[in-house]
Amino acid sequence: MLYVGLLAAVATGNCVAHATGLNAFRVYIAMIILIAPAIVGARLLYVAIHWRSYSQDKRRIWDRSEGGYGMYGGLPLVLLTSVPVLYVMRLPFAAFWDVGALSILAGMIFARIGCLLNGCCCGRPSNAWFSISLSNADGVRVKRIPSPCLESIWAATLLVSAILVLHRMPFPGALFLFACSGYAAGRLVLESFREYAGHSPKFNVHHAISVAIIALAAIIFSAKWLR
Repeated sequence: MLYVGLLAAVATGNCVAHATGLNAFRVYIAMIILIAPAIVGARLLYVAIHWRSYSQDKRRIWDRSEGGYGMYGGLPLVLLTSVPVLYVMRLPFAAFWDVGALSILAGMIFARIGCLLNGCCCGRPSNAWFSISLSNADGVRVKRIPSPCLESIWAATLLVSAILVLHRMPFPGALFLFACSGYAAGRLVLESFREYAGHSPKFNVHHAISVAIIALAAIIFSAKWLR
């Protein structure tokens, strides 16, 4: 499902590049190149959060059979890596990431379905009316909040919303800020529905990153808007 998500992301980027007048071939090449740092950054964040486990056997850090990625970790690394890549490809940074925002949302729809099937990012046990019988990564099956489904639905909602306002943004990069802050707001709520070692923490690193993204996006948007 991660692979299907990457295909969906690249296909979406190609369509949006055509719609916004960017060179679709260059956008395609840039996205293919940036997949690697996105995955590496996501893996490093996951390892950092679970360092106590990985410090005992560092060979597991790059063991793909275990899975384990933190999407937020991929964002800063891929943004930094994109600076020289986009310079070489002669693509405008802000306009490219408006396209990239829609690509990420499209990919996330499928990637979170993979999380649901694998049991990672599973929801905490609940008897709520929308709970369904699901297994976590250890194979424990009980009625749970389907948090990966909810996040997939939220990504789809943001994707449709972003498409509707694609040509109505006040400046290049505004759509990227809209998508990032929108996802972070949803993640801020949905993170509390996840199961962590049998409990749901009130505030963790993903909550903190979500708050930071919302605040940073608001500051940048306000500064650009006033200018």
